[in-house]
Amino acid sequence: MLIVAVKPGHDGAVAVLDNRHLKFSLESEKDSYVRHKALTVETLLTVSERLDAVPDVIAMGGWQGAGGLFGRPIGQGYHGADRATIRSARLFGRNIDLFSSSHERSHIMMALGMAPAHDAAAEAVLVWEGIIGAFYYINHVEATRRPIPVLTYPGVRYGLAYTIADPRLPDSAGAPLDGAGKLMALAAYGDPKAANSEIHQIVDRLLAPQPPLLKRQFADTILYNAGVESEVCKVTAALLTERMFKLFATAAEKKLPAGLPLRISGGCGLNCDWNSMWRALEHFDTVFVPPCTNDAGSALGTAIDALGYITGNPQIDWNVYGGLEFEVDTQPDPIVWMRRPRDAQALAAALSDQRIVAWVQGRWEIGPRALGHRSLLAEPFDPMTRDRLNKLKQREGYRPIAPICRLEDASTAFIENFPDPYMLYFRKVRDPELRAVTHVDGSARAQTVTASENPAIHELLTAFARRNGTGVLCNTSLNFHGYGFINRMSDLIRYCNERGIDDFVVDDNWYQRRETLDRSDSINGA
Repeated sequence: MLIVAVKPGHDGAVAVLDNRHLKFSLESEKDSYVRHKALTVETLLTVSERLDAVPDVIAMGGWQGAGGLFGRPIGQGYHGADRATIRSARLFGRNIDLFSSSHERSHIMMALGMAPAHDAAAEAVLVWEGIIGAFYYINHVEATRRPIPVLTYPGVRYGLAYTIADPRLPDSAGAPLDGAGKLMALAAYGDPKAANSEIHQIVDRLLAPQPPLLKRQFADTILYNAGVESEVCKVTAALLTERMFKLFATAAEKKLPAGLPLRISGGCGLNCDWNSMWRALEHFDTVFVPPCTNDAGSALGTAIDALGYITGNPQIDWNVYGGLEFEVDTQPDPIVWMRRPRDAQALAAALSDQRIVAWVQGRWEIGPRALGHRSLLAEPFDPMTRDRLNKLKQREGYRPIAPICRLEDASTAFIENFPDPYMLYFRKVRDPELRAVTHVDGSARAQTVTASENPAIHELLTAFARRNGTGVLCNTSLNFHGYGFINRMSDLIRYCNERGIDDFVVDDNWYQRRETLDRSDSINGA
């Protein structure tokens, strides 16, 4: 059965399942389009070109109405854990099934269908994102699904704190799509115990049953236009992080039986601090977060929903590298760039010499995190490396840089030793030499890799470990500021030229800027 699903609205995407196997999950922002871009005709055509048959099922994700007649919802709309329909239709002269379900269901089913295979009689799903904040008790024996509402607008409430503090944003602004991620970084700089009564009152208002959702509604507070790097913003972020998690954790302990596997979906699932706290809570047997837990995975969630609706089993076979292959639309100018075979030992030497390497392997990652296929790599020891990378990426200086680590080095590099191939949890740094990847609170958001899952980056990390004693590197996404991952040679060359990067690797080829090599030879007396 061939299923093609689409996600309307921001973070638009198309996902394809072929007999339970994830064939593609293509987000419209990837290939250097603006972040959070809505679904495009180009994305649909890209998928169509790569399919050998007309789909058996077209699955339309639900979305809130916007601009249509009376704001009519798209598909089955945004809300409704039980909203799903299927009917017969015609596509290019062929009979197909047309399926649609709500956006809420796309998150639930994404988490259930991507979770590891299991024989548990019941599961818990937590969906927390911009609008929805609820648990769902899934009883497989009784075939029932019980929603447990906790807090509406969790993501909006969280991101709004950033908006209130930022003097660049207008009074009419709500929470920006990237505000929550920035506030997560700022929370590490604050201590919730340092909150005074005014900050407690701000957080109380942000967590009220009917919350204010616009900046101007906080103009009477000390957070208003205080600056995102002010102490009041950092402490507010820390207290809000703590209080919001406690709300959900308390609901879980009171309303869900202990020992269930927990599946997490929604944009708040990208908050590594909260994910780590769910692991530490010990109320749940296991915790699983998909790498595309935010709306980038909603098309896939709708495809999984259609699969489960039709067959009774939503489980799929998937790989995080479910995007497109890198497109070689031009060749680097041989006068500027010298090509040589990828050489792990020589690359490790270049990285040890504090060179930054743009690194491309195979198909791009699904979801927002660069996981060793569309990455910028650098040595992890010098704290100035973090500053160089943030400046290169045009990011705020308070933003941390994540490490990529061989799984066999995790116990020496970090205090907590567990696999995290999707970079979704914080852990405390053990090795004091890893200064470039240690956040202000001593944490790091590490991706662990194995030789079987990611052989090329594992080989490089092994070579780096031979030189430096540890298989850890800085790893941040390869993209223009405000755009999705780079996925074509012309954009990669332009990026390296504009950012002053002298080394880039595409699969088995390593390109080095000749001017830099010549200058290095001259300095070394060659």
